[in-house]
Amino acid sequence: MEELKSLLEELRPDIDFDNEKELVTNRVLESFDIINLVSELDDEFDIKIKPADLIPENFNSVEAMWKMIQRLQDEDF
Repeated sequence: MEELKSLLEELRPDIDFDNEKELVTNRVLESFDIINLVSELDDEFDIKIKPADLIPENFNSVEAMWKMIQRLQDEDF
């Protein structure tokens, strides 16, 4: 999960990702951030985030993103 936190902090160093639990709901992350993030996550974790995965629940917190990443990695096997 540390890789994910580092990636997020590079993308948006102004956000406290450890404590923010409603990144999408509270519009902390904007659509442009999500688009950039999807590309970075795909490359960094060797996953493919599909349009069906682009729901607020998957991006509202670091924990939610990590859970999605793990699920997508498991699907590849």
